[in-house]
Amino acid sequence: MSEPDPSADRLKALEDRIAAAKGTDERRPHQDEHYSQAQMAWRMVIELVAGLGIGFGIGYGLDALFGTSPWLMIIFIFFGLAAGIQTMMRSAKEIQRDQLAKQAGTTESAQLVGDEKDDTDGRSS
Repeated sequence: MSEPDPSADRLKALEDRIAAAKGTDERRPHQDEHYSQAQMAWRMVIELVAGLGIGFGIGYGLDALFGTSPWLMIIFIFFGLAAGIQTMMRSAKEIQRDQLAKQAGTTESAQLVGDEKDDTDGRSS
């Protein structure tokens, strides 16, 4: 019979240690917490630029249709800017509400269920 190879035993021991080390390191679910602020900022920038682009497109199209160049385009660019800012503000409020709910340890849906329960408990049938 042949004797066991000592290098194979060391390799097996190393593989066992690597497997044990990988097993103890629990993988956390991929959460975008590190990038979430950047994603929110990009979302707001895209909303603003989309509002400007849509306003420009509508204004340009109406100017081409009515021959009032560039007045309707300028007016609708400002309308698009206002709409983009309004959308950005709505997104900021949504993000703020989510962060406050996360800090409070509750979700908005749990709060809504609790509010509905309070409404039904106080009613008389």
